Amino acid sequence: MSTGIDVVVETRNLTKVYRDFWGRQKVRALKALDLEIVRGEVFGLLGPNGSGKTTTMKLLLGLLFPTAGEIFVLGRPATDVNKNEKIGYLPEESYLYKFLNAEETLDFYGRLFNMTGAVRRQRIAQLISMVGLESAKKRQLREYSKGMARRIGLAQALINDPELILLDEPTSGLDPIGTRNMKDLILDLKKQGKTVIMSSHLLADVQDVCDRIGILYQGELKELGRVDDLLKISSETEIRASNLSDDAKNKINKIIEADGAKLVYTGHPTTSLEDLFLRIIEESEARPGRRVRGTGTEQNITAKS
Repeated sequence: MSTGIDVVVETRNLTKVYRDFWGRQKVRALKALDLEIVRGEVFGLLGPNGSGKTTTMKLLLGLLFPTAGEIFVLGRPATDVNKNEKIGYLPEESYLYKFLNAEETLDFYGRLFNMTGAVRRQRIAQLISMVGLESAKKRQLREYSKGMARRIGLAQALINDPELILLDEPTSGLDPIGTRNMKDLILDLKKQGKTVIMSSHLLADVQDVCDRIGILYQGELKELGRVDDLLKISSETEIRASNLSDDAKNKINKIIEADGAKLVYTGHPTTSLEDLFLRIIEESEARPGRRVRGTGTEQNITAKS
């Protein structure tokens, strides 16, 4: 394991191949994935459908076994089921019991973790309040909307107060309000010091909440880094100033101080995550092969003249 930083998840040459009945290779879902995720960050696994996101999630949970490579989660091999006591998982589809209400659902999962009655009651009340379902806690889940179902699914994933939370397409099928609520909940988990790994193909959601992202395409890691660094256009410079006259606008840098204006910002403009994602996919199709580009940290300057 790595030293110097608190690594929660580490994969080394992680590979998963699905085979047919005769043992022949059918799909190479993941190819030599090397990845480190540190405590307290929100990490986004980004990629189109079939890129290996859900496979990676299931490998981390120990629901699948790798064809090659190693996985360490919370300092233990992924095959060690004891680690799952400290993990919360929200699958893309939450298969909860529809004839139970919210309180009964959380009580059921609390019992699976051998929580005492007093602890369960306290935790259930806390989680229902956190996900905003107080007014619907006595309603059966079959009456819940898609957004409400995702929220109770998240509460179920948090019943054991996990250190690591895996969210598979957490905003899938939600309307704009439900999406904003889910993203706010993820940011709250980060404030609590939790480590969150979320997979998504919805680029704006990842851009809003993630500290770092890894872009997967056809099972290969194509890009890895901090969101702000990856979106920065280092070959261009952007200057923003206030109170400039028309003459000063034409002369830009030399006139800013002489005009008595403020130099508000100098740095590099950014692209959008959608543009970055589409460019990486296009490059991957044009030049197949494993590609992870390192990114440096460009300096932004904020000053007043």
